Amino acid sequence: MNEEKKIRVISFTKQGSRLNREIGKKLTEIGYRCSCYTVERFADKNEGELCLAPLPEKEKRSAWIGQYWGKEAFLFIGASGIAVRLIAPWVKDKFTDSPVLVMDERAEYVIPLLSGHVGGAVEIAREIAGSVGAKPVITTATDVEQVFAVDVFAADNRLRIGNRTTAKQISAALLDGKCVGFYAEYPWQGTFPDRLRLCGSKSELEAFAKRQGFGIWVSGKKEACPAGILQLIPQNLAVGIGCRRGTEEAAIESGLREILEEHGCRMEQITAIASIHLKQDEPGLIGLAEKLHVPFRCYSAEELMKTGEVEESSEFVRSVTGVDNVCERAARACAPDGKPVFGKNRRKGMTAAAVEREKVLRFR
Repeated sequence: MNEEKKIRVISFTKQGSRLNREIGKKLTEIGYRCSCYTVERFADKNEGELCLAPLPEKEKRSAWIGQYWGKEAFLFIGASGIAVRLIAPWVKDKFTDSPVLVMDERAEYVIPLLSGHVGGAVEIAREIAGSVGAKPVITTATDVEQVFAVDVFAADNRLRIGNRTTAKQISAALLDGKCVGFYAEYPWQGTFPDRLRLCGSKSELEAFAKRQGFGIWVSGKKEACPAGILQLIPQNLAVGIGCRRGTEEAAIESGLREILEEHGCRMEQITAIASIHLKQDEPGLIGLAEKLHVPFRCYSAEELMKTGEVEESSEFVRSVTGVDNVCERAARACAPDGKPVFGKNRRKGMTAAAVEREKVLRFR
């Protein structure tokens, strides 16, 4: 899922369609991009900002859902069995599945069925419940037992989970009442969870995990993780990229990966890709941003030239683009309050620079 919160609300009856329109308006008010759908006979004849669009024909609905699977959330108003049958071909795992929720047409209950933590279905359920007065029905074990959930913490703080198997083992250990070590290379706020044990360094964390079994390490460093330690990787790098027209996505990705590795960074840390307006339709940049599930932001030459001094200037680049350094200025424009990680680096057909956004972890 990217930064924009997208949800498709689907209903099948007259009463459900009334509720569909109401929920669509309320979710839009709290920041969601809503698309509302119902069966043909209850759909709106005239298009509008929050109209009820007609669903595809019955035999085509599951394939239609597959087009948006892993990209948007789904709220079904009606029987849970209908939802289950429609999503069944696409369900894989909680790290890639869409958040899926079901709500009865009287708006009494809203149930997160799939991707409750990683995809945010539990949080969406609570937001919907608060908007229409329904009761959220939460069944995930860590929520029921009120135990720290590493996947929720990762989602809340835009952290990539380094090893899914270790993440599941840590959740199981916490539910069993065991303690897990924790060390972060970033400041944190909030109430520190009971079953985590705060460590002062990575070596202390490794010693704890060796004795007790597991540890959590929040860091963007490209270092090996000993068995039992889960690395949570922050998405905090705004990467500016310049490239020759027509440079292929694979070449840009390969060059960027090499540059990041040289500076001890990871591809998983990228939170946005930025460039100049001249490149807003560049297929290689658009494709890479889509592959990484991050936004692609473009700025005018005038905006880029306001970002202050850069490490390297090129009169040739200025004559072509209107700015002396596309990649470094684009990274700075994307993260104006960030700290430069590296300036202009070259690879065949492309250049890249990165700025690190400030990171403060938050516990609920």
